[in-house]
Amino acid sequence: MTTTTTDSPLISAAELHDALQRQQVLLIDVREPSEYNNAHIPGALLCPLANVKELEPPCSSNTPVVLYCESGRRSQMAYEILAQRGFQNLKNLEGGIQRWKQAGYAVRGAANAPISLMRQVQIVAGTLILSGVILGFTLNSGFFFLAGLVGTGMLFAGLSGRCLMAQLLMRLPFNRPQGK
Repeated sequence: MTTTTTDSPLISAAELHDALQRQQVLLIDVREPSEYNNAHIPGALLCPLANVKELEPPCSSNTPVVLYCESGRRSQMAYEILAQRGFQNLKNLEGGIQRWKQAGYAVRGAANAPISLMRQVQIVAGTLILSGVILGFTLNSGFFFLAGLVGTGMLFAGLSGRCLMAQLLMRLPFNRPQGK
């Protein structure tokens, strides 16, 4: 019988830093590739939350597996998925990479990486909706259609998991992977 754990054992940034220095931990970043490329903890493996259910347990169950994301919410979800699948010795980085950075520990990533794709989508969608509403009230009520169209696109993205705006933004030059 599998039991569900609703609270994960948290590991602090300092404890994780010490474990990484001793090479006694498997560190998994459950954020999206663009977030990982922007900044990640050195030594972390990337496995986005959507792919966590495909992970196999490490060879040695004695090796702690530490999960992290931006703030700790997605890694908590990953923790629950893996715990249900029988993973042992799981930990969740308290406060995510935000807390890691606040503690002054090193991160790797592109120094000139753009803001995350999700934030870009939020900025563009918010700007289009706000512009549509303002222009609808001041110039022509037809501009309300713009706000409705963007809102419908966001609803579609949430329901389907496919965001057309994100796909368009990924084609911009600063969002393309740079060759080294």
